[in-house]
Amino acid sequence: MQSRKGLWMFLPLLAFLGLAVLLASGLGRDTEELPTALAGKPLPEMQLPSLMRRGTEVSNELFIGHWTLLNVWATWCPTCYVEHPYLIKLAEQGIRIVGLNYKDEPDKAREYLASLGNPYMEVAVDESGRYGIDLGVYGAPETFVIDPQGEVVLRYVGELNDRSWQQRFAPVWEQEAQ
Repeated sequence: MQSRKGLWMFLPLLAFLGLAVLLASGLGRDTEELPTALAGKPLPEMQLPSLMRRGTEVSNELFIGHWTLLNVWATWCPTCYVEHPYLIKLAEQGIRIVGLNYKDEPDKAREYLASLGNPYMEVAVDESGRYGIDLGVYGAPETFVIDPQGEVVLRYVGELNDRSWQQRFAPVWEQEAQ
């Protein structure tokens, strides 16, 4: 009987050690560059309403023939507000950006772009989040590089800023998009 009590005393310690090993295995991983099963594959089929051109749809045709950033954003996303001025800067430099308004209210999204400026050449509305599931989106912001064949080249999770552009996007963009 006494030996059973002794084993139960060590259960919290064993649980703690197991959790510590689990957490340590994830340390050092780059959470911004998550692998995507879509790398080298066509962008999932898109047939979504346009945010700005009511009554029209956004489809994969939009990506064919051009290097394009697909930026997943929402008005409920605080990091998207931080990222937004940098997207405007990229658009002013001629970078082609398509927005995916994710799990958001279209009217709020239109107000957001009207007040902060619109870096997007087009914005698709994914109000239900179903298309985001097809992309493997965890949340917002996330940004994908799409090549002229409509294939996913890169996925980046987090704020797009000068550091992330120089480290992740510029090498791909300068090598391939020129």
